[in-house]
Amino acid sequence: MYEYANQLVSRGHDVTVVHPCKWNKSMSRALKLGPNPLRHPYLWLTTKTRRGDRPHNTVSVAEVSWYAVDKRVKMLSIPEPTASYLPDADILFGYDKELPPAKGKQIILLQGYGVFPRAFENSVFRAPVPKIVVSRWLFEQGVRLGVPAHEMFYIPNGIDHATYRVVTSVEKRSRRLAMMYAPGPIKGAKDGIQALDLVRARLSDFQAVLFGAYLRPKGLQGWIEYRYDPPQEELVSSIYNGSSIFICPSLTEGFGFPNVEAMACGCAVVSTDIGGIRDYAEHEVTALLSPPKNPEALAKNIIRLLENDDLRIRIANAGHERIKQFTWERSTDLLEQFLSEKIIKLM
Repeated sequence: MYEYANQLVSRGHDVTVVHPCKWNKSMSRALKLGPNPLRHPYLWLTTKTRRGDRPHNTVSVAEVSWYAVDKRVKMLSIPEPTASYLPDADILFGYDKELPPAKGKQIILLQGYGVFPRAFENSVFRAPVPKIVVSRWLFEQGVRLGVPAHEMFYIPNGIDHATYRVVTSVEKRSRRLAMMYAPGPIKGAKDGIQALDLVRARLSDFQAVLFGAYLRPKGLQGWIEYRYDPPQEELVSSIYNGSSIFICPSLTEGFGFPNVEAMACGCAVVSTDIGGIRDYAEHEVTALLSPPKNPEALAKNIIRLLENDDLRIRIANAGHERIKQFTWERSTDLLEQFLSEKIIKLM
């Protein structure tokens, strides 16, 4: 959402990103968020704000520490996403049937499935507004749920290739494996770590590094390096470019940014065969894939690449070439086309 805000404002659109400090009651109940809503930030994006209206009692957000947001993007913090706090707009990325038309033509940006309670996710898919899906797999899920195809529009995510790039030659990479760590069950971290242990039982001449926004997990064996919340340049130059293979053990991904970032940086990707990664991860061509919840199969594919450097180099180079088509410029072109042809005409 922040990147779309940057892209749109650079093309002359008036963009406001709104950060509610708490969810509305129906959202909190649906997602079972508990008593501390501040742990679950929610982000709305409004474009082409009318008449310069500002919502009541808002506080400007000076900056987001973890992402470079264009200074021309208006950053607002509001108590909750209700009509009295949201600015008037032409278009609103977000959905609430209680909002009046002045808050904008509503659009849902669907980026995942199988993350929140299923009933809630299904209701979002079936909401009576246009929906943008970031992968073909998400489009298929919508069709399966009975959503009319004309209500969904496929616009893949992009990547900043000036940032995520090859610094160290693919051919000269060391025997080092990288994996993102997150404790949530859908990320499959336990399967990934078990796969590493299985590889270690057969091969010993390799290294492994895990990274993530969480402290080093308890019980992680000492031979596995861990980088806590690495800065972006360290992630690119030291972790991605310092590794020959990237591992993704997830149970579901709507798109899978770490895979994409690693491919762009020259890693050969070994992943579970799930969801949105199929837009760029093709088995035996741009990645090696295996069923989710199967650390043995994941380990087998890792061993294949460690024992066959020619295969590793071929997979890495093919993945790097495939991912070049995913750019934020292309995604924003498609978004602008969608807005002008499908949304503006409806207003």
